[in-house]
Amino acid sequence: MAEPIPLRDRVSIQAIDPRIECGRFEAKSVVGDHVIVGADLLREGHEHLAACIQHRGPDERGWREAPMELDVNDRFYGAFPVDQMGRWEYRVLGWTDHWSTWVDRLDRKIAGGAPDPELERELADGAALLRRRPVPTPARQVVTDMADHLASEAPLGHRLSAVHDARLEAVLAEHPERLDATASEILTVWVDRERAVFGAWYEMFPRSEGAVVPDDGSPPRSGTLATAAERLPAIAAMGFDVVYLPPIHPIGHTNRKGRHGPHDLEPGPHDPGVPWAIGSEEGGHDAIHPDLGTVEDFEAFVAEAHRLGMEVALDYAIQCSPDHPWVTEHPEWFRHRSDGTIAYAENPPKKYQDIYPIDFDTPDLEGLYAELERVLRVWIDRGVRIFRVDNPHTKALPFWEWLIERVRADHPDVIFLAEAFTRPKMMATLAKLGFSQSYTYFAWRNSKQELTEYVTELATTELAHYYRPTFWPNTPDILTAYLQHGGRPAFTIRLLLAALLAPSYGIYAGYELCENTPLHEGSEEYLGSEKYFYRPRDWDREDSLAPFIAQVNEIRNAHRSLRRLHGVWFHGIDNEALLCFSKVAPGRTDPILCVISIDPHVAQEGTTDLDLWQLGLEGAGALEAHDLLSGERFVWHGPHNYVRLDPQRPGHVLALTPR
Repeated sequence: MAEPIPLRDRVSIQAIDPRIECGRFEAKSVVGDHVIVGADLLREGHEHLAACIQHRGPDERGWREAPMELDVNDRFYGAFPVDQMGRWEYRVLGWTDHWSTWVDRLDRKIAGGAPDPELERELADGAALLRRRPVPTPARQVVTDMADHLASEAPLGHRLSAVHDARLEAVLAEHPERLDATASEILTVWVDRERAVFGAWYEMFPRSEGAVVPDDGSPPRSGTLATAAERLPAIAAMGFDVVYLPPIHPIGHTNRKGRHGPHDLEPGPHDPGVPWAIGSEEGGHDAIHPDLGTVEDFEAFVAEAHRLGMEVALDYAIQCSPDHPWVTEHPEWFRHRSDGTIAYAENPPKKYQDIYPIDFDTPDLEGLYAELERVLRVWIDRGVRIFRVDNPHTKALPFWEWLIERVRADHPDVIFLAEAFTRPKMMATLAKLGFSQSYTYFAWRNSKQELTEYVTELATTELAHYYRPTFWPNTPDILTAYLQHGGRPAFTIRLLLAALLAPSYGIYAGYELCENTPLHEGSEEYLGSEKYFYRPRDWDREDSLAPFIAQVNEIRNAHRSLRRLHGVWFHGIDNEALLCFSKVAPGRTDPILCVISIDPHVAQEGTTDLDLWQLGLEGAGALEAHDLLSGERFVWHGPHNYVRLDPQRPGHVLALTPR
């Protein structure tokens, strides 16, 4: 006779969320947040199901548990807190809730007018369920007393009403009966420190700070890390958290670009070259350009940033000038043409004659990987914990997964920002592979529809589980037409949008001075670009946006709702030139409503159509709307309120409270 087939996995657990690519990749979270988990649970019949999330941190062996609640259509949700950096594991556990099933059946029979004998039989069944329940002392006494009561001679009505006793429900919830418990696969979530999701970045070229560019034709002089450190207090005063430095390594001489831009192939004797053309006889990726100073100067720069409450992010660019030591020491790391020469980098129509790309099909892949990891660890040892990775989409994807995993093993606080303006699926893949943050298309999203659709996609689709966007209105490579033609109001508008929509954003130095002159019409290159020559600036100009930037960053830091993306919501407003959105913290608390004109040229007006329920203010009556930018206070009534904004005052940032 055949052995009976065991009823394994009686509960079917499906559609777990987050679960990236069937568990191939992991979701992301940050210390202090909760990971929200959803799953569909089913089994045959009409039995009720119960579920929990089992989770454990990087150093834990046993499981902790967090409850899951039934939402609709067999969908359960729960959340568990993460309080430590590193890799967490979680799974869903589901089982049949026999007691809840019995209570529901009893309630239905009572409502349907079942006769007393039938109800007596049900109470006897309920008592039997309680007696078999595995509950430890002293809570066991509550269960035993109730079982005895249900089976007693007490009036039927008293016993029926006792089924919903609050003490009993609490004990049963704390000590569930899991006769057919089914566990899902184990999934993982990587937990970063908060800077991986929230922060304000400022990009600066150290060689421009303190640089001297004489008008009489005498040789210019580079700024240094020491002179650049003198700029740090002003950056900190604007409220920035991260100071990002482009490459600070020696720059090659072969095919060096001149000061007049990407097509200037005839540099003058004192033109410094592009920082991304890394390497010369003075050293490679682990060296510091002698014009900037020494390793000690760099460490002093990092220490000063830390003293001011900021971190230093460094560019990690895997490419070389033709003069880099690797070119002669490891020619096998580069792709050679049929004539034996090494091909320079191209991204048609752009040509980078001063740069050799690395060949990730090299036969010495092990040696290449080891050297690239060594270089990164050199800068980690020098105090850097944030790296902006240049063009990661042009390097082998397995390399990034390998490198990030190895660094995380002993430095879980290191953050990697992917600078990849490329195809959407490639950008998403880099995030799946472990990049902590990612550049976005924000710079080119200008209309109300574009901004609404793009931010909604980032905040509400699967991307929200692993893709952390950072919004940059400008970079050394990106001077958009909007900024070129919108004047100072355009800079104010884009700053508000970047800083209030995204928890992580950044600007490139000169933004506060509204620098907007392109190399030529139709170009996004700056005239007199800092990539090619020194650009000292008068930071004390009266028209600087620095005070405004400081105010916006202060607002960001003061409100928990602005520290995450997932609380964003777009409200109706009857003007396509006005964008109305809100951010709320968990529990629909700390509501901040932003109304921003996206027209930098003329005044715009409109009437809001607010979803008050989303703000946690349904039924609140009159509201006080405190404008955190101007300090004004308005009384708003219900969802419909009039707004007028002009280029000199293009936005309201309103803290809403019941009046």
